Amino acid sequence: MANIRREFGDDLTLKNGNLGINTITAQEKIDVVGVVKGRDLYATGVSSLTAYEGFLRADNQIVESTTLEFGQGLKSSLSGEIIVGTGVTVTIGAVGLGTAEVGVGSTSGADGKTASNIDTTDINLAGGSQIECLKVYNTFTPPNGGTNERPYAPKPGELYYNYDFKTIEFFDGYGWRQVDNTTRSGRGVFAGGYDFTNPGQDNRSTIEFIQISTLGNTSNFGDLLAAKRVCSGCSSSTRGLNSGGLTPSPLDVIEYVTIASAGNSIDFGNLTVARYAVSALSSSTRGINGGGFHPAQKNELDYVEIATIGNALDFGDLSAGIYGPAGCSNGTRGLFGSGERSSPAGQVTHIDAITIQSKGNAVKFGDLTYRTYGIAAGSNSVTAIYGGGATTLSNINKITIASDGNVTDFGNLTVKRRSLSATASQTRVVFAGGYGSPAKVNTIDYVTIASSGNAFDFGDLSRLIEQQSAFSDSHGGLGGF
Repeated sequence: MANIRREFGDDLTLKNGNLGINTITAQEKIDVVGVVKGRDLYATGVSSLTAYEGFLRADNQIVESTTLEFGQGLKSSLSGEIIVGTGVTVTIGAVGLGTAEVGVGSTSGADGKTASNIDTTDINLAGGSQIECLKVYNTFTPPNGGTNERPYAPKPGELYYNYDFKTIEFFDGYGWRQVDNTTRSGRGVFAGGYDFTNPGQDNRSTIEFIQISTLGNTSNFGDLLAAKRVCSGCSSSTRGLNSGGLTPSPLDVIEYVTIASAGNSIDFGNLTVARYAVSALSSSTRGINGGGFHPAQKNELDYVEIATIGNALDFGDLSAGIYGPAGCSNGTRGLFGSGERSSPAGQVTHIDAITIQSKGNAVKFGDLTYRTYGIAAGSNSVTAIYGGGATTLSNINKITIASDGNVTDFGNLTVKRRSLSATASQTRVVFAGGYGSPAKVNTIDYVTIASSGNAFDFGDLSRLIEQQSAFSDSHGGLGGF
């Protein structure tokens, strides 16, 4: 049998099926007047929080006349900038922001009219309520929409469901990162390349893959649209892109595969400029191609949104025309390093940096410890690893991407070589193929990013091959945690 327990001095009413707490006349089935504090709140059905501080948009667009009042029940809760439509009025009745005194129209101006001032140093919790622990069973929906509808002034830690990419995102203070790290399989993919195995068929269309967390030889994945070499590779957690290259004609073609499912590549669009010896890097959403050659070294940077299809758009320029740089990123900052420059001519140690979310020209980041070309790079969300270069080099360098500065020595590859490719997970960087002395190799070796040291043998490619592109579903440019 139900019991009703009342403390001395409570205002509690039961009338016409309505229950009132701290009110004489209950207006709803349960009508509570005043501050409600809940230490543990359980919602067993579908929950809809119309006003909760962590999920309010910074811009609340008022499209009809409304009155903001506290004390007679919450009418509206506004946070940050208020946008009022044409012909719409907003009337402020009683406003309480947790201060002893709140001034509304309390300051007189020079024209004799009063100015409206609302001031507080306290946090205004929506509806005056505090929830210390929220547990929801069945359905809970954060703010959501497409990529272009993300909150324009998000706060660090803000959550958002992106309809375009079908993933939860959070804002880390610098950009939107995907909360989907656990869905990645750690698959690394290698595509195209130059092969001496079959005379007369030097360029390859072969795509093969490995599981980065294991050891072993590659397995067949599918084929590119055409046999080509010196093309670029970048990816999101679901798609891998292959761009540019030489067939032997220079290409502007961009094609893609779905990393989780083997198969042949599909046409995506075109680069802004046809070129080969181009490099690429990516965040979880955007792929950027930089440098290349045709008919001379290129300084172009162009980008695509990986989840869509279409032609690349102009991003900016590298500091100079660069042939065959190596690209990698931490999801926010992208690095293009080494290669051969047009001005001043020659091989370089130079590393350029860009901010992936905002278009613009690259700026100087630092320098490798040695001057070379034909280098490869991979990264996780903290550290970039550069390896190889020339036919007599096995050097490996490492860089902390978030801090400007020169790189430090990491160790050595198992085989000296140039024109190799690299891809990464959050724990390993894998280097594959390349041209050693005196011939091509099918070697795959790897390093553990967190611990400096020499590379270890991983397995073998299906052919003796160089100048492949590479990407993975779990590299440093994918965000997440």
